[in-house]
Order: sequence, then C-alpha cells, then structure tokens
Amino acid sequence: MPPASSHPTPPPAPTHRLAFGQLLNLPNALTLLRIVLIPFFLALLSKHRYTDALYLFGVAALSDGLDGAVARWFDMRTEIGAYLDPFADKLLLVSAFVALTFENSFPAWLLGVVLIRDVVIVFGYFMFAFFTGERPPMRPTYLGKGSTFLQLCCVIGALAQARLKWPLYWHGLLYLTLVVTASAGLHYAYQGLRWLSTREPEMFE
Repeated sequence: MPPASSHPTPPPAPTHRLAFGQLLNLPNALTLLRIVLIPFFLALLSKHRYTDALYLFGVAALSDGLDGAVARWFDMRTEIGAYLDPFADKLLLVSAFVALTFENSFPAWLLGVVLIRDVVIVFGYFMFAFFTGERPPMRPTYLGKGSTFLQLCCVIGALAQARLKWPLYWHGLLYLTLVVTASAGLHYAYQGLRWLSTREPEMFE
C-alpha cells in the first residue's frame, strides 16, 4: 500500500468562484462591454447625435465578432459565454430597432418580425427546457447568422442615412432582412420541434 501523501489534496474551488472566473475572461469581458454600451448608444440616439451613435454601434458590432474569434483562437470558450453572447446580440439589436423605429428610420413591420423571431426563439428554448428537463443545444445556423448580419447592416444604414442621406438600395435591404429574419425564425422553430421529437417529456416518464 503506497504511503499517504504529506500534502493533502486541496478542496475543490467553490462553484461560484469558478463561474466568476469564467465570466471575467477576455471574450466574456468583450460581450459584457457590448451590453454596457447599449444605454450610451440609446442616449446618443435620443439626442439625435447619429454620427456618434454610429461610431459607438460600430464598436459594439466589432466586439461581437471579436469575442467569438478570441474565444476560438485562445480556446477560452465557456458555457456562460455561449449563453451571454447571443443575449448581448439580441439586446443590442432589439434596442436599436425599437429606438430607430420610433425615429421613423424603420417600418413597424420590420420591427415586428425581428421581435417575433426573438420571442419565438427565447420562449421555445425555455419551453423545451421545462418540458424535457434538458437544455437544448445553442448552435447558430447560417440563416441565423445571416439575419443578424443583415440587421446590423440595417442599423448602420439607418444611422448613416440620418446623417448622410443615402437612399441607395435601402428598401431592398429592408425586404431582404425581412425575408432572411423570418426564414431564420422558421428554421429555428423547425430545429426545436425536431429536437423535441427525439425526447420524451418528463411529465410522461
């Protein structure tokens, strides 16, 4: 029998300390920065400082691509980041769409489609988690990424138009965003129902 080690095994780190350490890594800090910038962006919009709002939104949009790239390159992906990143994206875009719709930069029907898609995704996620007792995988699709990219382009275009008056291809961009956003919502709903069909709800077990 091997002798007992003179150095006792240290106790495992508390769960809350591990979660806090995951939250403070560089990719998650960039995601949190995006959330912090939202009130400042909305304040600039309320004062009709569109150029400053455009620059600030550009910084927030840049952080969206940067946090994922840093997480992949340096293997700093965390479970918290997987949930925090899409939440920050939706909060930024929905805030921008609501504010710019009130500024008459977007038609109300486009805002309605964006909101319905996000409500369907979030409500569906929690509904599936409730009925199955499992957390559905959060994997963005190409349609989802495309709709996010087009929505970013719409916000940047609206802010630029307010200052620079660029009417070129504007309505085409809005209609394309409408189609891709609606298609992404339907695709996410299909994926969710397909995933749910492979599980047996807890209430029937």
